[in-house]
Amino acid sequence: METYFPTPILDEESSGLLKMISEHGGYAYVSMLAQAAAGDTRAAEAAREMAWEQLHSGPWHSVLPVWRDAFSMACLHVARHHCRDGEFKEALRVLDMGVIMGGPLLRKDLDSAIETVSFRARIREGEKNGEPAGASSENGRRLVSEEEFDKAELLRILPNRSLSCKIVVKRSGLSLEGFLREYFLSGSPVIITDCMAHWPARTKWNDIDYLKRVAGDRTVPVEVGKNYLCPEWKQELIPFSQFLERIRLTGNSSDVLTYLAQHPLFDQINELRKDICIPDYCFAGGGELRSLNAWFGPVGTVTPLHHDPHHNILAQVVGKKYIRLYPASLLEELYPYTETMLCNSSQKLSSPSAPKGG
Repeated sequence: METYFPTPILDEESSGLLKMISEHGGYAYVSMLAQAAAGDTRAAEAAREMAWEQLHSGPWHSVLPVWRDAFSMACLHVARHHCRDGEFKEALRVLDMGVIMGGPLLRKDLDSAIETVSFRARIREGEKNGEPAGASSENGRRLVSEEEFDKAELLRILPNRSLSCKIVVKRSGLSLEGFLREYFLSGSPVIITDCMAHWPARTKWNDIDYLKRVAGDRTVPVEVGKNYLCPEWKQELIPFSQFLERIRLTGNSSDVLTYLAQHPLFDQINELRKDICIPDYCFAGGGELRSLNAWFGPVGTVTPLHHDPHHNILAQVVGKKYIRLYPASLLEELYPYTETMLCNSSQKLSSPSAPKGG
């Protein structure tokens, strides 16, 4: 069977990984994978389903790491079968699932395969449309219209104005030393302006056509519903192009909010990672960057009032967002949940945001 994309780590680690899977009761998986390697598409799908069931056999933290690697392995085989049939978009979907749900062992193979298959898919799409691969439109459709900040909108979403309110100070061109001394060490919030003007994302991410071109066929996890505290809230895995279309259409009362929240998007889609720079402020006080995540959603998205276990720097690339902060001393007055899973969230208060774009 033609390989379509190289998998050096899989080739080297395959026998050892299959042995570990057998030791954990995955005899049927190993049998199916052997048939998949010989060209059997149904066997490849069956092996992936077996690994998928293991990933959902209990709480995520209790899933054995070997089954996450097994899922990655099966995804690579299934993707090859789709490539053989010329189904490059479906191959990308499968590879993305391997990145999102799989283990770290075969991650480099998955990333390399995604790069190769994405290139083939762009060539195919360009040939279909009569355009060269990588062609771009000069006047892309805007995701967010250029408009002044709507103060009336802000007042509408503000909590009871009888509460004390203090505007967070804004600083332009704040030095790293000044940030550390004046804000970080004292635990005071600050809005830093004019430090992202050089990011390619500032213009590129407001172009729907650009976003669809570089990431439209990629699969991303999104949240559907008002917020994660509502009973109707759920999560879905959908193509990024479909997510963008939902954002564009949001505004009718019948539309259900769809939001990409706290997802390592830049670790998954390298083309988008090239459009941003990690601010030096993230490394103030020493230590390493804990996580690099993306939030991307339409007007009307509301995040429940909550607290995170570590410091945050929010880089608002496109659109606008309203954020309300409370001092830690008011914790008991903010009605935190008593359940372990939600103990960082408030039962009664929300921190409304009105993002337009990401």
